[in-house]
Amino acid sequence: MERYKPNVTVACVIKSQDKYLMVEELIDDQLQYNQPAGHLEANESLIDACQREVLEETGIELTPQNLIGIYQFQASSEQAFLRFTYFCELESCPIPKPQDKAINQALWLSYAEIKALAPQLRSPLVLHCIDDHLSGKQFSAEIVNCQFL
Repeated sequence: MERYKPNVTVACVIKSQDKYLMVEELIDDQLQYNQPAGHLEANESLIDACQREVLEETGIELTPQNLIGIYQFQASSEQAFLRFTYFCELESCPIPKPQDKAINQALWLSYAEIKALAPQLRSPLVLHCIDDHLSGKQFSAEIVNCQFL
């Protein structure tokens, strides 16, 4: 029997002045929106992966302040994800400058604007993670121990 191996990903809900930083990507010829997110790389802590993905996809350097949650998502019968979603609040809305060519643009959107994009969200986790943050879910980022990497 083949061992179950979900993709381990990180994402960051970034908030500033009642807006959230989202990235726009073209996937299978369709525009989709997501938080800055991506895959964990070998010998990389989850926090480091989160910081790297945010920098690559938005050009913004930050340190996640807490963990919103850990989510299991079955995208298809062949593809599953274990997503660690972090949170960071910034005082101002810096102008994003994506470095990753796969990102069309990064933009600050209100919750209502994100909700209106529901059919174009990369997965149901995008809005769910924002909702979890708004409901007060948060854990110390130190809950994940990376000292044995």
